[in-house]
Parts: sequence; structure tokens; C-alpha cells
Amino acid sequence: MSQEEFFKNILLRCPKCETQKSIKVPSKILTQSGTIITMGIPVGLICDHSFQAFVDDQSNVRGYQVVDFVIHKTEYFQSDMQKDEPEENSDQDSFTKLPIFQDIINILRNCVDDREILGSAVFTTKGNVLYSSISNKTLIDTIREFEVRNDEKLLSITKMLLELKNQQKVCSKYLEIHDLEVILVLIFSEMVNFAIGNMYLGDVVKKIEKLT
Repeated sequence: MSQEEFFKNILLRCPKCETQKSIKVPSKILTQSGTIITMGIPVGLICDHSFQAFVDDQSNVRGYQVVDFVIHKTEYFQSDMQKDEPEENSDQDSFTKLPIFQDIINILRNCVDDREILGSAVFTTKGNVLYSSISNKTLIDTIREFEVRNDEKLLSITKMLLELKNQQKVCSKYLEIHDLEVILVLIFSEMVNFAIGNMYLGDVVKKIEKLT
């Protein structure tokens, strides 16, 4: 199947501010129910508002509903793995307090649920997690893969592509931002191949690099 057959374009309009934007939705999501599905539209995807859209199996929008409050599934936490290295933790803490860090989080939030990106994460080359919206198991497995390469002194590898048992794809890239070495991770659905995943990863990296 071509990429066009995988996705359907749907024109959405915010019920609050009337902003319109066309987004791509996996075809199988629309056809598997056979009736009308409810789509949650997060802040930043169309505009600064969050709402629900009701879409039929012919890609027609039947209506909207405003969402008053959204609880993000993302988690922020500091790893305890480096307690004996206060200097690195100091650099890490300083970085997470910078405005650019919140800008990066906003970029990652906005890309999730779009282009079949299921989640994202940022962690240091030492395994300290700065941000994550993916499952702990997937995050830990990805960190371990980089730790193996670190132990084997393979840090010249700046990008890694993995396929999970459920055919989901993990695309990750090494970045240096404000003198802090980090790994950016994107998780894609089983419908996305590595070529497309790598292209989307590149798009996100470009947006982040524009901030620096």
C-alpha cells in the first residue's frame, strides 16, 4: 500500500476559534469501527485549544465537542542513576530549567498522535530521563541499547533504529543541546516503515535545531 492509502486527510475546524487545518489519520482507524469514531485533538495540533471531533468512515466530520481540561499523559522525572555525579546532574537540572527545554517538549507533544508518532522521549547519554511520553518498558529497553553501545565505546553511532516485537518502530538520534548530550526517541506505529520514520525524525530534529 502507498502512503496515501495508509492515511486519510481530514479537514478539522476548532469549535472555539474556527481555525482550520487538514490532518492525516490512519485509514484503518476510520474503517475498523464502521460507524462514527471520536478523535481527541490535543492542544497545538490545530490551534491553542483541545477538542473532540466525530468522524464517520467516509472521513466526514459530523460534529465537535469542546474539551474543558486535558491531562497530558507525559511524565517528567529525574533519574536517580547518577547521584554520585553531581556535576552532571547540575548540568542536567540547569538544562531542564531553560526556556528551550519547554520549547522542545512542546514540539514533541505536538508531533504525538500526528504522522503515527505514538510517543517520544529525551534522555541523557548516561541514561537520565528528562522527558517521556512512552511506556517505561520501551524507554528502558531503548536506554539499555544505547548503554551497550556506550560500554562498547560505539558513541560514534549517532542514530539507532529498532523494531519491537509488536512491529512498532523506535527511531532515535544523538543531539547536543546547550552542551548537554541527549538522545531523542520517537515511537512509531507498526504501519510506519523505517524510511518514513527516519524522515519524520529528521523533521523533528530540524525543528529542535532551529531553537538553538
